Formats: sequence, C-alpha cells, structure tokens
Amino acid sequence: MFSISNKVMLCFLLLIGTTANAQLYDSAFDATLKLAFSTSDPGYVVLVAKEGKVIYKAAFGMANFELNVPMKIDSKFRIGSITKQFTASIILKLAEQGKLSLKDCISKYIKDFPNGSITIEQLLTHTSGLSLSRGYWNPELRKRDFTPEELINLFKKEPAEFEAGTQMQYNNNGYVLLGYIIEKVTGKPYAAYLEEEIFAPLKMMNSCYDQPYKLISNRVQGYRKINQTSYENAYFLSMTQPYSAGAILSTVDDLYTWILALETNRFISAKSFKAATTPFHLANGKSTGYGYGWYINNIQGVPSIKHDGLINGFTSFITYLPTEKVCVILLGNCENFNPENLCSKLAAIVINKPYPSKEISIPVAKLQQYQAVYRSKDGSERKIELIDGALYSYFSGGSKEKLYAAEETTFFSKNSLEIFHFIKSNKNGIAYLETSGTGETQHWMPTEIAFKFMVEQPVNPAILDKYTGDYIFNSKFILHIIRDGTQLYGLGEGNQQIRQLILPFEKDKFYAKYLDAQLWFDTDSTGTVKGLTKVQNGNEYAVKR
Repeated sequence: MFSISNKVMLCFLLLIGTTANAQLYDSAFDATLKLAFSTSDPGYVVLVAKEGKVIYKAAFGMANFELNVPMKIDSKFRIGSITKQFTASIILKLAEQGKLSLKDCISKYIKDFPNGSITIEQLLTHTSGLSLSRGYWNPELRKRDFTPEELINLFKKEPAEFEAGTQMQYNNNGYVLLGYIIEKVTGKPYAAYLEEEIFAPLKMMNSCYDQPYKLISNRVQGYRKINQTSYENAYFLSMTQPYSAGAILSTVDDLYTWILALETNRFISAKSFKAATTPFHLANGKSTGYGYGWYINNIQGVPSIKHDGLINGFTSFITYLPTEKVCVILLGNCENFNPENLCSKLAAIVINKPYPSKEISIPVAKLQQYQAVYRSKDGSERKIELIDGALYSYFSGGSKEKLYAAEETTFFSKNSLEIFHFIKSNKNGIAYLETSGTGETQHWMPTEIAFKFMVEQPVNPAILDKYTGDYIFNSKFILHIIRDGTQLYGLGEGNQQIRQLILPFEKDKFYAKYLDAQLWFDTDSTGTVKGLTKVQNGNEYAVKR
C-alpha cells in the first residue's frame, strides 16, 4: 500500500526541518518511527519542538484509504481527551475572573444533582466518584444527538463509584459537567466559547468543535483495526456526546500554538498553569499524578506533563517538558494505536536521554535466574516468567509484557517505557529488581512464592467450535470466543481490546497464554456450552448468547 522506508512515496510525504539543528534529529526520529509503524497503518502526523521552534514535522500514511488520499501536515483530527485541558483551562480562566471557585459544589449550578456536594476541583481531578455509565452505550446509541442536560440526566442519578476525594478514577462524565458549568456561567454554548475566547484570539484557525455534518477542509477519515492487516471505517459517533470531554478537532501546529500560549500565559496566568500541572492529592495525602486536565510524570527523569486522546477512529498524544521546553505531538486516524510510548521516545531523543532499543541475545539458561515473583515495598507483586525462551513481566490478572535484553541484567519493553534492572547479590543471586519508567523508580524483592506453570493439554480440534460465540457478563461487557484454524482466541468488545490466544489445560478449561487469566466453560449434560467463568483477579460469570 505504501512504504515507510521510501520518503518519496506515501510515507513521510512531507518532512520539514525548521532549523539547522533539526537535521541532527532526523535520522533518530525516522528510525524510531519506522519501528513503530508497518506499511498497512493508517496515517499520523508528528510534530517535535524545542525552545519555541519546530525541529521536526512529518506526515505519513493515509488520510482516506477509499479515496487514496495521503496524509498532510495540516490534516485535521479529532483529538479526543486532549480536549480536557481546554475545558480545565476555561474553568481556571473563569476562576481568575471571579466568576466561579474551584471549591464550588455542583449543587450551585445543578440544583437537583444528587451528589451535589462534589466540587468543581474534584471534577477536574477525576476524584468525584461519579458513575462511569458502564454498560449503557452501544454503537446505535452513539449515533444519537444529546443536549448537555440530556447527557447529565443519563448518569446523575446513578450510584457513586466511591466517596468524592478518596480515589482517582478517570471519568468523562466529570468533564461533561464542567462543560455545562461553563455554559451556565458564561451564557455561551461551549463550542462558541472555544471559538471566541481561545481559537480566534490565539489564531488557532484550524481548530473547532467537530461537527460531522459540517464541511471541514483537510478533515481525515477515522479507522478501526479488524485484525493485524485490515481496517474498517470507525463507528459513527455524534460529537454532542464527547462534548467538553473530547469533541475538539485540531492540527499539530494549532496544538503547539496552544502549548506556547499556556507557557507564555496568554490565556491563563502562570499561577493557574502551575496549579493545572501540579498533581492533586487525595484525602489520605496520596498523589494522583493528575492535575487539571494534565497527567504529571517524567521522561527519563525529566519532569513532563502529558495527555492522550482516544475517540472513535482517532488517537492523539501530547507531552511537554517544561524545564527543557520540549514538546511532542502526535495525531493519528486509527483508534487502536497508543502513541504515548512513541512520543516519549522522541522526547527522550531530544533531551539526549534515549530509551534503549537495541536488543542482544541472552542464553535461556541465564534468563532462568530472573524468573520469580517479586514484591515491592507497598506489597504489590510482579511476576517475571520465562515463556518460550523469553522473559515476560506481568501483574496478577494483567497482560504479559515481553522483555528484551539491552544488557545481561538490563531489559526493556517495546510496548511501554519501563526499564528493568536486575541487581545481583554477592552470592550471585538476584538481590532485587529495579524498575523505572515515567513514574517513581521502584525496587522489587524476590520472594519464595512458587509459580503455578500452566501446561497445554492437546484436544481434538473438532470440539473447539462448541466454545465459540459471544458471552455476556452482568456488566454488559461482551467477550467473543473465536476459532482460527486449530486455536481459540478471546476478544473483548471495545476499541482497545487485544485478541488473546487461549489454550486448554483441563476439560473445558483454558488459560490465556499472554494474559494472566483463565476461562472455565460451563456445559450441561449434553456437552452444550451455556456460559463461562472468567478467572482474573476474581471470578465473573458470562452467559452465552
């Protein structure tokens, strides 16, 4: 379809270095991007800037497969939850103007709201405990237009997830409420406020509240992945639904204009921006790692702020390193790609602290010494397991992440930013495991807990078909069991789900090879499958549809 290695073709259609120093980064950026994308990927646009200047911009892939339209630098994408930093900044602006307070309760703006004591600040920081509306939405309902009031009525009477201020749980409904509060305070529709107070003054001429029925130049088509090599058009979504939590359409250049505006206090004050990018603390004093519309982390030890966006057909990511004045923005038109690791790796190159990427070979006999259950200071457990000659890391109930050796005692993951250092003791054993990533460095002590190794038991492929089908849990989550050749796979409903290979180990019982989970199928006296139990940090039953 197109070649990543050939810039004169569809991949890397436009590559601009705006300074002489940009050429120093080009080869490193190109190599990193080539590792991230295959020739069958939809398109992406990347921008990298340092100290107020763009040092790298690239557009590659397809804006529209059906019309054979390649991606361009000025292509417009839905940015999903990056919208939240705009909503949060508007709230901070209104607070500066004395029009509201972050300590205001919801009841001040919605008189009949059941949990009216929740504050604006708790909405901003995802600590409100509002219902997540699990199991409510489906592809047909996603097509319907809603007013802000109708959106709020869908969740306002649902039970709280937890007491406000005691936990942090990412919540789009909280940002829907913030958009409604903005409208109540300003007397303007949220979209109009964005246009009049942000986009027009800052000359973000390629940004708007997305409206599917409006003709918008350079807007790209969104896609979803069907399997490893095929795509389809993303499910339709009325943009009245993401609203102030995720409805903005923009470009990489406009988003960098926004970052510069925040840095130079052209929309909110330095004090407000500092508050937005400072981690909020729960009632027990624990940091959430999230401020007002921003995650706060680090890249190779350098402080960073970041946010991702995921919405039907699109994915996005923005990270900014304030002390280095380095910014990386990536916008893509496929909902199944997580760009955080890639953007962080590009930022690490700019600050001359690249993540390891070159793999060396380690004999299996040496890898065996690292296999163990490790425990951290807070009691968390992490397993390092040897599978098919390679090390995998995972938590109870989690995905098994393959590790690659950078050195004999240092390993990295291609799907995350974690680096694993095995520290040896004087007795040639493992003293502890040190992990570092975007958060705090942690030490994990090896335990004496024995592994329960799963062993595949061969079965007649002819019986596999009886297990295939759709299984529905009480939460309305749907698990598809699919046969591919002589293997069974489990695939959850949703745009971030991964097809998992499941292998038999007992009669009617299967384990996931690369996920710490099991499926126990429930059969009646005739051998007909009626449902299954998912064993993954507890047991949950699903009925076969």
